[in-house]
Amino acid sequence: MEDLSKADSLIMEVEQTLTGECAFEREGEPKVGVDLGTSHVTLTVLDWKGKPVACAMESAKVVRDGLVVDYSGAVSIVKSLKREIEQRISADISKAAIAVPPGTGKRDSDTHRYVVEAAGIEVVSVVDEPTAANKVLCIKDGAVVDIGGGTTGLSIIEGGRVVYTADEPTGGTHLSLVIAGNYKIRFEEADDIKRDKARHKEITPLVLPVVQKMASIINCHIRGFKVRDIYLVGGTSCLTGIEDIIERETGIKTVKPYNPLLVTPVGIALSCY
Repeated sequence: MEDLSKADSLIMEVEQTLTGECAFEREGEPKVGVDLGTSHVTLTVLDWKGKPVACAMESAKVVRDGLVVDYSGAVSIVKSLKREIEQRISADISKAAIAVPPGTGKRDSDTHRYVVEAAGIEVVSVVDEPTAANKVLCIKDGAVVDIGGGTTGLSIIEGGRVVYTADEPTGGTHLSLVIAGNYKIRFEEADDIKRDKARHKEITPLVLPVVQKMASIINCHIRGFKVRDIYLVGGTSCLTGIEDIIERETGIKTVKPYNPLLVTPVGIALSCY
């Protein structure tokens, strides 16, 4: 099991920049990442040494299952986040990295690129999401599982190298659908309940079958590999106790870092150059 203390410290620093900025060393080009997620669009800026500078996030429904479904809406949000960050750090954002779910075809990857470029940012790197997350976690051996709003993606790491990636539908959206159906409420209300940690104990029995499906996806793709540890990232991994369910279903030690929602966005920025 890898020590995640450095990763946790980095994410805590980034979390602080959601409302303010750290000191910005202007030597060298900043590292910028744009994450077009199913539930949020996030723009993260690190300095050339990888120290957090600023982060901005907006709830959005412009991507579904890793595919851009509202192009103009996505462009508008990225432009807005770009303006906000530029005002906060008094510097232009001109280049960035982006990420897509593992196995995303060229056409869909290009759509992500076109969104960011239409917002006035040159895309200099494209990486898959779990691999981006490992830029933060620095796992040498294990499986990094990114459970987002629409999909469960994973990268298997051996000797510090990515040897396998995969991605399948089933994510936080499916949890919200189950909650909405059980309480007979609107999807948006169910989504709010899902994010409310005070209600996680209440909703866990309801969403258990969906989390078990996520575990079955993991089991399917790690078969044939010697995976001793699983590391959870992505917004859906914020569900209290999800790591315990995954560990029980897979029989493999499972952990999650501090605020798994921010791990992949930071890893995208680290992938900028």
